[in-house]
Amino acid sequence: MSEARFRDYGFLKYWFRGVEKFAPWVRKIHFVTSGQKPEWLDENNPKLNLVHHKDYIPEQFLPTYNSVVIERYIHKIPGLAEHFVYFNDDFYIINNVKTDRFFRNGLPCDIATFLYNPSWSQWYKRIKNNLRIINRHFDKKEVMRRDHDKWFDKSYGARARWNYILRPYGKFITLRTPHNAQPYLKSTFEEEWAVAGKELTETSVNRFRALNDLTPELFRTWQICRGNFEPYNTYSDTKMFPLMIRPKQAVRAIYNQSYSLICLNDNVHIRNYEQVMENIRNAFESILPEKSSFEL
Repeated sequence: MSEARFRDYGFLKYWFRGVEKFAPWVRKIHFVTSGQKPEWLDENNPKLNLVHHKDYIPEQFLPTYNSVVIERYIHKIPGLAEHFVYFNDDFYIINNVKTDRFFRNGLPCDIATFLYNPSWSQWYKRIKNNLRIINRHFDKKEVMRRDHDKWFDKSYGARARWNYILRPYGKFITLRTPHNAQPYLKSTFEEEWAVAGKELTETSVNRFRALNDLTPELFRTWQICRGNFEPYNTYSDTKMFPLMIRPKQAVRAIYNQSYSLICLNDNVHIRNYEQVMENIRNAFESILPEKSSFEL
């Protein structure tokens, strides 16, 4: 397993500062770990709910080091709202975001566009596991006809080109997935489990990632196919920065607050790792210098 999945570069406090400063409307933060807690975190903050894996994942699947298993049970977190936004630990808010960035008319804001999948990576092979379930339950032509305006929203721009090209094709392919904060309806998870519970349960035994995994994109794709979303070009204010190849661009984006939401994608092959992390830390300090109420 990659070292990058375990090393801590001290940026988590900037996640909490970003939420408090740029998204003060957030009512509750469910902070999920396998029992770890930063020394600086004030667990008595009324907005914070510390969640252990054992609080919501069935005991027979623990311990698990497989993120897709950790994510597929999140609807069982006690107190989780029907409308929630899911963050990984490398997603950050660096500029003001309002509630309607994530939800409008009671529905998650999302982009419904296809992405050609050459199946060259293990992750994309796992996406195909999702698509077998999606195509079993949804008729692509009917879905796109029913929600035509959502699939061909003008805000998507050129990212919708595969929607036009594949309009006659009868099966769903991979949806474009912005690797960033994702709004969900809790009922989406409940619906998916009702129809694919057998497959989800069987693959929950995978304590590490495996080729037969079902990924979190299954729930997002289901939500979109059900029409439970409002069209929004999420790429307009989000950006993923692979730090192995774009560390300088990431630092500049934080300083300039070029986006509302960013992902800092770690990698064991980052050159000059310590210097890159120091540059990012300095950038965060420039926009988020004050402690949040979540810090002791």
